This record gives sequence, structure tokens and C-alpha cells, in this order.
Amino acid sequence: QVQLVESGGGLVQAGGSLRLSCAVSGRSLLGVIMSWFRQAPGKEREFVSGIIWGRGTTYYADSVKGRFTISRDAGTNTVYLQMSSLKPEDTAVYYCAADTSLDGSLDYSAQRYDSWGQGTQVTVSS
Repeated sequence: QVQLVESGGGLVQAGGSLRLSCAVSGRSLLGVIMSWFRQAPGKEREFVSGIIWGRGTTYYADSVKGRFTISRDAGTNTVYLQMSSLKPEDTAVYYCAADTSLDGSLDYSAQRYDSWGQGTQVTVSS
């Protein structure tokens, strides 16, 4: 497992941008899969975006493709989620998650991830 600390949430108007950060510590991240999930009130936690740390391969949910960008900084062990063209339906608590199983394949299911951050609120007003 790893320790995850998120930051960067807040209130923004529709069409605006936010960048979320997730500081990772606790072990080497080679082979680890880092993802962002979100959970809106009354809804299940859903996959937003993921990155395979070593290869840099990225994945996106259809609902955010073209608007969100995931990246990582190996020097600071930080994962970012740049969110642009935000919509009210993007409002949710956003969680950073890590899959340290090292099997090399990204899973969209929250159950696969063994480490979670505390969550950061993103609110998009119309």
C-alpha cells in the first residue's frame, strides 16, 4: 500500500478549470496504477481517469475524455488531474487511488484499488 494526500478541489463556475493533485508516498511507484475516482451524492463511486506509472499510459472515462488530463511527476511522486470545461455534472468528491498489485492492467472497478486518499470536493456551479 501507499499513502495518498489530495489537494486542489474547490468551487468553480461551469466552463472553468481546476487541477487536482495527489501526493504519493510509501514505496516505489514502478508498476503501480494510479487513478482518480469520483462520487456524487446518492451515486456509486465511478472511475474518472488512470495512469500506469512506469509506462505513462493513460485512460479516461467517456464522460471526461477530451476535457480532463491525467499526468504524473516522477520527481515529486505526484499525480495530477487537470480538469477543463467543467460541467455541473462533474460535481463530486474526487478520490485518488492506487493499485499496487503490479499486474500491469488498469481496472475500472474501485474494489481493485488498495490505497485511497481522503477525497477532495469539486463543485461546479451553473
